[in-house]
Amino acid sequence: MNTVRLEVDDAGIAIVTLDGPEKLNAFSAQTGQELGEAYRRCHEDDDIRAVVLTGAGRAFCAGADMSEDSLAFAARDTSFSASPVVPPAWEVRKVVVAAINGHAIGIGLTIALQCDIRLVSETAKLAIPQVRLGMVPDAQSHFTLRQAVGQAVAAEVLLTGTTYTGTEAVRLGMASRALPAAEVLPAAVELARDIAVNANPLAVAMSKRLLWADLGMEEVGAEETRLHHELMRREDAAEGPRAWREGRPPHWTSRASEA
Repeated sequence: MNTVRLEVDDAGIAIVTLDGPEKLNAFSAQTGQELGEAYRRCHEDDDIRAVVLTGAGRAFCAGADMSEDSLAFAARDTSFSASPVVPPAWEVRKVVVAAINGHAIGIGLTIALQCDIRLVSETAKLAIPQVRLGMVPDAQSHFTLRQAVGQAVAAEVLLTGTTYTGTEAVRLGMASRALPAAEVLPAAVELARDIAVNANPLAVAMSKRLLWADLGMEEVGAEETRLHHELMRREDAAEGPRAWREGRPPHWTSRASEA
């Protein structure tokens, strides 16, 4: 059975669902492989304009699958990687919105931190408790969490393994909005649809890459200038303002794969 489900609607919104509700979408080696495959399709397919990652049932992802037949964290498996999703969400050319509809524990939260935007259930429990289990946090969370919340808050979250509610996670900067659980996925899809309809796919891909790049201020400024020059010579640079003046959705000709 597949542990990840991918559905694409007519607007080009890809909904990627962690699909093991009977185990609260526990993360296994198979989950990591299938999630990477789903992301790869989203990255390569220009008809997909935005991506939403969510969980089936009442949880987002309750953490690693600890059952005996799961090799998610088997120390004796020499192929083990602490970064099991390839490519990670930040390498996808499209915006990836995490709809954290319920509990996100351990790798359940660290894979959400790889996404660009996070909406969360107010009552969800969020934690990266690996230090309490004799392990270190995974999925590049020492970078992604520090990028999102800064060194001081990242240290508190990663070094204590404390559990937070969704509302507390927003206060700390781990997510941008906390909503009632039933509203999380619809709000994420609405946000993704707005991006798909109104945002230029090439500009989004370029801006996303720059957001995640580990560059200093001067390097960022130089790269922004280079990208402006590249975009200004395209027809879409005229189409965007024209559509705004005419009060209609833009008709883009550029593609994310050109980034």
